[in-house]
Order: sequence, then structure tokens, then C-alpha cells
Amino acid sequence: MPDTAAAVTFVGLGAIGLPMLQRLVDGGIDVTGVDPFPGARERAQAVGAATVGAIGDAPAAAVVVAMVATPDQLDTLVDQALAAGAVRGQLWAVMSTVGPEAVVSAAARLTDAGAAVVDAPVTGGVARARTGELTIFASGAEASIARLEPVLSRFGAVRIVGDEVGRGQAIKVVNQHLCCSVHIVAAAEALALATALGLDPAEVLPLLESGAAGSWMLSDRGPRMLEGTDVEVTSQINIFVKDSGLVYDAARAAGAESPLLDAARERYLAAQADGLGTRDDSRVIETYRRR
Repeated sequence: MPDTAAAVTFVGLGAIGLPMLQRLVDGGIDVTGVDPFPGARERAQAVGAATVGAIGDAPAAAVVVAMVATPDQLDTLVDQALAAGAVRGQLWAVMSTVGPEAVVSAAARLTDAGAAVVDAPVTGGVARARTGELTIFASGAEASIARLEPVLSRFGAVRIVGDEVGRGQAIKVVNQHLCCSVHIVAAAEALALATALGLDPAEVLPLLESGAAGSWMLSDRGPRMLEGTDVEVTSQINIFVKDSGLVYDAARAAGAESPLLDAARERYLAAQADGLGTRDDSRVIETYRRR
């Protein structure tokens, strides 16, 4: 009989969620994956995980990890969990990028129902999710973070950033401003400029990487920018439309100026309008080629 005190319910089996789930499976942790999409469940089953379509169908577990894509999806997940009546005594780790407001609201509802909540968004992308080298911005009660350590340590390095839920998301907003908004678009613009100047971007890219112009996003996304529209999707344009929107909203709420973010966001919106929403985020480069 499974030990429900050590069991985990993992919600959201997308591009980053699936390798995170696999890290738990490979670590011998009793985990059930939850996703409404049959294809996502099939991929999770292929790595050895049990799956269900809704959190209300998951077996009893002490820990819930949420890796849903949007604030609305997190809100719906909490609705479903509360309706199932199994929240009391659970420890939730909200690891999605949903913004401070959404996680504070979700945490309030879950706490009222008897759960504990840790705000723990991740950064590092699919590559580091596969290797267990994500960085986790964890905020919440010290005791709750400590209880989550056996799970979080499978995903990567935990950086404790405060004792208030919402602080992790606030730091992730700043992270997304740089890595997923400005840096990707800057890399795309630079490689498009190389082409416009009559240079071969495939020859220019390694030269840029080796000098002061290098960045993690240039090295990670740059090679995919040189491929075609059908390059493997590790993170969709739609995700960065969402993430850049979270950064935009947070900046406006704080009264902060963000002209670079605003310009980058327009590129993601343009890519989405061009029908590239479900393509890899590296395809933002096509907004330069088309315009």
C-alpha cells in the first residue's frame, strides 16, 4: 500500500513539467501526474508515471506540485482541489510562473482550507529540467520549505528568497524580464541584423558567444533561431506572450518604467499575430524576417 505521507501529486505535464515529473519517478518517489490532455498523460506514462486527468481523481498525497501554465489554470486547479475536499493537511508547491497576485490569491484560498503553500517558481528551461539543474526561487514558511526539500532537490538548487508567498514570483518576474523577454528578442534582433549586413549568422553566432556579447539565451536559443519554423518546441511563443504580460502588468502596478520589456513584448505579440503562437519561442526571429 502506498505511503500517502511521502506521495506527490504533480499537476501540469508540459514541456518543463514532464522532465520534472521524470526526475521524481527516477528518484523512486511515489508520484501521480495530472493533466487534462491525453497526449500529455501518454508521455508521462512512457516515463513510468501513473496519471489521471484531474486532481480530484488523484490518490491521496501529502504534496501537490503545480506546474500549470497560467494564472487562470492555477485558479481552476484550486477550484477543483477544494471541490474534491482533500486539501486539508497538504503541502502545495506552486512552481508555475503565474505572477505574485495569482499565487497570493491561490495561497489564501488553500490556507483557509487547511493546506500550507510554498511559492517556488523555477528557471532554467527544458534542458535544466531534464538534468535536475533548475534554480528554484522559494518563498514561504521555513518549515514548509524544509518539508519540501526531498522533492525540490530532485529538480535543482533551492534559493530561499523570503518567508512571504509572492516573493518568489516577484523575483521570477524580474527573471522573465531579462531571460525570456529582452534577452531572447535581443538575440533574434542581432542575428537578423547579421543577415541584413550580408553575414552568415551561423558563422557569426559562435563568435558572439565567445565574447562579451554572449549570454545563456544567445547560446541556447541562437542555434534554434538558425533553423526553420518547425524546430523542436521547448517553450512556445504563447508562453512568453503570457510571461511578458505578467512582467508588463507587474511593472505597471509598481509604477516602474520598462521600455525594453515593452519593445520585446511587442515582438512576441507580433509573432503570435503571425500564427507562430504554438511554435518555439526562438521563432520570434521570424518577425524580423517577415517585416
